Amino acid sequence: MMSNRRIIITGGSGFIGTNLCDYLADSGADFLNVDIQSPLSGRHLDRWRKCDIMDREAVKNVFLEYRPTHILHLAARTDCDETVSVDEYSVNTAGSSNVMWNARNCGTVERIVMFSSQYVCRPGHVPESDVDFDPHTVYGQSKVLMEQAIRNELADGPVWTIVRPTNIWGPWHFRYRREFWRMIKKRYYMHPGREPVIRSYGYVGNVIWQAMRILEQSADLVGGKVFYLGDMPVDIFSIADAFSMRLTGRHARVVPRLLVAFLAGCGDVLKAVGIVPPVSTSRFENMTGHYPVPIKKTFDMLGSAPFSLSVGVDLTACWLDEVSLVTGHDKLFGEHA
Repeated sequence: MMSNRRIIITGGSGFIGTNLCDYLADSGADFLNVDIQSPLSGRHLDRWRKCDIMDREAVKNVFLEYRPTHILHLAARTDCDETVSVDEYSVNTAGSSNVMWNARNCGTVERIVMFSSQYVCRPGHVPESDVDFDPHTVYGQSKVLMEQAIRNELADGPVWTIVRPTNIWGPWHFRYRREFWRMIKKRYYMHPGREPVIRSYGYVGNVIWQAMRILEQSADLVGGKVFYLGDMPVDIFSIADAFSMRLTGRHARVVPRLLVAFLAGCGDVLKAVGIVPPVSTSRFENMTGHYPVPIKKTFDMLGSAPFSLSVGVDLTACWLDEVSLVTGHDKLFGEHA
């Protein structure tokens, strides 16, 4: 039962973490957000403990004081900067090891869910097992190292489960607010052709529901296993079009793929001189490359997630409206209304 748990969330001030804190607060759960950054939502301030997971002793003090029974480890560096080495992602490796060490040694933790990433495998590589890796980014490499460490460092510790979120969207995703939703609202978004592009995305409410359901499953079903989190793979046009209809009342604009490729090349030139373009080669590749993940195992165990695409889009649009009211800026654009 939720009332019998004391839950620590590392990284509860991030996008997924904020939604998780909302879920737990609404459920009346006893939880603590352990994060170096202050919460995005003011309603979580009294559940926040400032702590850098790179400081093992600081984490130890928080664990000994709070005495958690369950850990949801989300704290991570999540950008994909290919100009640096994996050592620059030490919060994902050394920081995660500090969390695991304390979870194993504080004496109260029963379960731990470690958030990894779909990027432990490159697009097109379908893993044959939970330890079949093929990362294509430095960020993905760091998550591989984290997963490998979990199997070694928690072998004699609490029951652990690894979850790999897909591309997650929804309220509190400020990068999507600045980029994707802004482009749609301004009618700058151009979908590259009508050929289906199948990728794995997930509404954040469904991801939270899945993570909490995994936390509730018996150890023999989830202990020592890996599950992807998100919705079933879809043609990404369905998501773009749903947001376009909700935010503009019109279908998403579809243009020839070769034209978008040309504009992406121009965008690379703009990026080189410090101008943020509407589309670049990397963005074009994301828009045209298939990237489904083997998430069926999650649905087979947990069943269908509660939020449909249309409901997720509506809830996200409502959040965008709320943000504009609070900031006094035009929603999506950062422009004064």
